[in-house]
Amino acid sequence: MDAGTLVNFISSLVCCMYDSIAKEISPALNVDEQIKTLAGELDELKAMRDDVKRQVEKAEVEGATITSQVKGWLQREESAEDKASLMLTEDSERRQRTGCSTLNCPSVYKKSKRVHKMLEEIRGLKNKGLDHVNIVVNNGLTSKSVEEIPSRPAVGLDVMLEQVYKHLEEDGIGIIGIYGMGGVGKTTLLKIINNGFLTKTHHFDVVIWVTVSRDFAADKIQQAIEERLGLTSEVNEATQRRASKIQRVLKGKKFLLLLDDVWEEVKFEEVGIPFPDKQNKSKLIFSTRSEDVCTDMAADRKLKVEFLGEEYSWRLFCSNVRARELKEWKSIEPHARKIVKRCGGLPLALITIGRAMANKKSEPEWRNAKEVLSKSPSEIRGMEDDVFSLLYFSFDRLKDDTRKTCFLYCSLFPEDFSIEKEQLVEYWIGEGFLDSSDGRDVHNEGYAVIGDLEVACLLERGEEKTQVKMHDVVRSFALWIASKYESGKKFLVQASSGLVEAPRVEEWHEYQRISLLDNGITMLSHKPKCPNLSTLLLQWNNGLNKISSGFFQFMSSLKVLDLSLTSLREIPESIGCLVELQHLDLSGTKLSTLPKELGNLGNLKHLDLQRTYSLQDIPHKAISGLRQLRSLNLYYSYSQWEEHNCSSDECDQVIGFNDLECLTQLNSLGISVTGSATLKKLSGLNSLLQRIRFLYIKGCEGLFHLTIPSPTSRVLRRLSIYNCCDLEYLEIDVGISEKNMPSSLEVLALHELPNLTTVWRNPVTRDSLRNLRYVNIWYCHNLKNVSWVLNLPRLEVIYLFYCKEIEEVVSGNERVEEGFPSLRTLSIRDLPKLRSISQWALSFPCLERLAVIDCPRLKKLPIKAHNNASNLPTIYGSKEWWDGLEWDESTIESALLPHFIATA
Repeated sequence: MDAGTLVNFISSLVCCMYDSIAKEISPALNVDEQIKTLAGELDELKAMRDDVKRQVEKAEVEGATITSQVKGWLQREESAEDKASLMLTEDSERRQRTGCSTLNCPSVYKKSKRVHKMLEEIRGLKNKGLDHVNIVVNNGLTSKSVEEIPSRPAVGLDVMLEQVYKHLEEDGIGIIGIYGMGGVGKTTLLKIINNGFLTKTHHFDVVIWVTVSRDFAADKIQQAIEERLGLTSEVNEATQRRASKIQRVLKGKKFLLLLDDVWEEVKFEEVGIPFPDKQNKSKLIFSTRSEDVCTDMAADRKLKVEFLGEEYSWRLFCSNVRARELKEWKSIEPHARKIVKRCGGLPLALITIGRAMANKKSEPEWRNAKEVLSKSPSEIRGMEDDVFSLLYFSFDRLKDDTRKTCFLYCSLFPEDFSIEKEQLVEYWIGEGFLDSSDGRDVHNEGYAVIGDLEVACLLERGEEKTQVKMHDVVRSFALWIASKYESGKKFLVQASSGLVEAPRVEEWHEYQRISLLDNGITMLSHKPKCPNLSTLLLQWNNGLNKISSGFFQFMSSLKVLDLSLTSLREIPESIGCLVELQHLDLSGTKLSTLPKELGNLGNLKHLDLQRTYSLQDIPHKAISGLRQLRSLNLYYSYSQWEEHNCSSDECDQVIGFNDLECLTQLNSLGISVTGSATLKKLSGLNSLLQRIRFLYIKGCEGLFHLTIPSPTSRVLRRLSIYNCCDLEYLEIDVGISEKNMPSSLEVLALHELPNLTTVWRNPVTRDSLRNLRYVNIWYCHNLKNVSWVLNLPRLEVIYLFYCKEIEEVVSGNERVEEGFPSLRTLSIRDLPKLRSISQWALSFPCLERLAVIDCPRLKKLPIKAHNNASNLPTIYGSKEWWDGLEWDESTIESALLPHFIATA
């Protein structure tokens, strides 16, 4: 190769190398410019992002839905913006730290490449963003106005559905609360409502489903609504900003919002939900286990989901057990029906047990399952995981341990048993569950606890307004909780179990509460050692007539003892060992005397001896030591005050009025009086008069009128007067204002008062006897009417028997079309002159039973026709009497005929 060629070759090689190196080095030489360019490009990208978001928000308000491309661009822009901002921040910090230019800094080449790559990414996003500035939405919703939600078939919810759909059509109703016990079918109902709009004609732009659950958080509800509406949201976007966006969108729509499983108030403004009203025609339906939530959510209508009836329960159970596949079904069916009955119409229990029994194909398996369900239901597959765990949420939600303990206590009663609220509260007081240290009335607190348990759907209303009961499945759950979680507080519950003997006493030592009530036990022997026992319930063992002398010797912690409605004729001396006893119920027993050892019970606060008709002697020592006694009830009981009330040594063996006055803590007294002299003496004892809650007066000759002293009238709850042949009327102290009429009076019984011409001499208004619920009048032959009962707002029961002169229940000049607003039972018998119940037709909104026996002159019933036939009362009477009735309207007769039951 000659020299010229070599020079040309080298020159060419150097040029190529220079071009290559220059290409690589050039960016590095301009890195400061690149940083400046990056900052400018980033600002332009941010401006473009803001333009896109403004159009997105505008489109969402107009009801459009953002395309996936736009959502993707915004997400990529956010990522690029974060990376570029970080890069610029690092460069600025490096300059301040080193004080040198970028060109002289280490790794300048790598840095230049990173900046260059970031520039390309931002410029690409800008180019793509131009396509989205003016086109950001799809026309219309991307999804249907209703989205189907998987649901099980509905059984027995038709009536509830009709009610909900009816309320949805009413302009004045914007919010509907659906409440009920866990597992009763609220979620299923809500799902059926949602899915119903897939085929049902409606005016809603969108139906939105949100599951709220116990762990309520506004942002979770917002997220569900945003997803349903196709709205975008930024990471860590403020709740208030999201709420404003949701509200702007929903304001332009007619929406139906379904909130399932709400445990506390959802504040609409926090989530962004416009308040449903008549103007926007939007609606909100929610489900909850607490009636309180319905109130907190300002529900216009509250609908309780009730348990299934017998027919629907059977249908739901059979659909899950696949009865047709069982070859031995005929022999199995009786056991299956008993299992269904135990489920008490609770859908979740019916489904769970039905599935658990689907593979049980023989009668012995079903017989065993029936026994297990009765004694240990948690052993049935699915009961603990599916049913009890669901109920546990409601139990755990109770606001304090007091309510939880009181709830568990209710499981001591038999299945499907109506418990008197008053009795329950007294038990709780005896156990020390209710605190009075801060001066609060413990009785009021007890009723508040019952109310909270009812609102939480853990207790239900009993057969009477004064009663509550516990659903069978809830009771099983409570016993499961007591055995599983309440360590050291075990319950032995065999109430209404058909026992003829008590369980072996050797087993009693580990239990804290024992309930053997309503059995056939006749004797309690031995000396059970029960150091932890605090409650022992033995009432309604009608044949129980013997308790061994040392039976109570080793029950030092016992606080509540109920021996009522047994056949006991004596109480063993070992009763005196119960030094912690606070509540003792001996009512309805056959006792003729009380043991003097009763006086050792220095902590006793409640002693119930009502309706101990044979009680003749109460030793002074049996009462004198009861210094903490607050309630003593001798209603329909001991009445020998005038025979034994003396101070001599020989009379010191029995009690008199002076002994009652010495009970300084006593604030509730039930007392029986026989004889005018005793009644006169009692009327002068003001310290006792103001404590009398229950008063029974019998055989007072020469008593022409009964004046109820003002102190008694304020607190008297039950008044019973029997065989006072001269009595003509009752009255409150002359000159006492109307407000001192016995407003606390709940029960009035008047028997064998042949000269009674009027019940109350004082005028009776709606306020004066506002709590009177029960009126029972027998053999009062001079009464012409009882018109005063028309003004009693809470009167529930009237019995009028064997009153020969009564011509009208309510006299003809008394016209009050809205009378008897609470009356449930009206029973009249052997009133030979009765011509009219009322001259005016009344609506009787609560009347359930009307019995007319041996009232031949009564030819008309003053019952208004009802739009709802199910609200009409059942009528009892002879066929002859019914056929002779006269009707102003044939429609009333035809409406009442299906409700008539002929008596013999």
